[in-house]
Amino acid sequence: MRILYHLPLSPFSRKVRLALTEKRIPFELRVERVWERRPEFLAMNPACTVPVLVEENGLVLAESYAICEYLDEAYPDVPLFGRTLSERAEVRRLLGWFDNHFGQQVYRNLLWERHMKRQLGHGNPDGAAIRAGYANLKTHMEVIGWLAERRTWLAGPHLSLADFAAAAHLSALDYANDIDWSLNTAARDWYSRVKSRPSFRTLLVDRVTGMEPPAHYADLDF
Repeated sequence: MRILYHLPLSPFSRKVRLALTEKRIPFELRVERVWERRPEFLAMNPACTVPVLVEENGLVLAESYAICEYLDEAYPDVPLFGRTLSERAEVRRLLGWFDNHFGQQVYRNLLWERHMKRQLGHGNPDGAAIRAGYANLKTHMEVIGWLAERRTWLAGPHLSLADFAAAAHLSALDYANDIDWSLNTAARDWYSRVKSRPSFRTLLVDRVTGMEPPAHYADLDF
């Protein structure tokens, strides 16, 4: 069986899970506590990060972008990188935006600082970083809303990995009740459409020990 090593609130793991499920590729999930730095896992990915995908033939793939590009080339029946050259370029641009800018400016400043830093023994939360995270979130919600108002999906006329990258980040933050959905109606409506897809169901039933999501987290109508 194909195995995906992941962490439940890792947006990069969530993005790969969505891609696999959208393409109807069967896989088994295994939680990998990367802070334990298991020698067996380090042998697969010396960076000691998730996600890591192990194919049925033993092929090991690390880093979410590389995994998703591999999946789109190996299983092209449901294309997620776009269908034209211009659309594919826009998907890649937005993947960079969400995985890099959003990840550093919002996800790390909120989920890491508020919920994970102290738990993993890295000191107390940084109040300035948390305030910056909320301010940056407002800007990113405006970007998502602007795209959602002008396009069927974020990168153009077709659902793509750009939607899954953005939704993966937002869903992890939403689990921690860190999103004010009144910030942007268009962004909320777009997220509701992505959240309602069958591929999203396994994410919505995830639970993290000692951390319960808000009531609206799994509600498709908020």
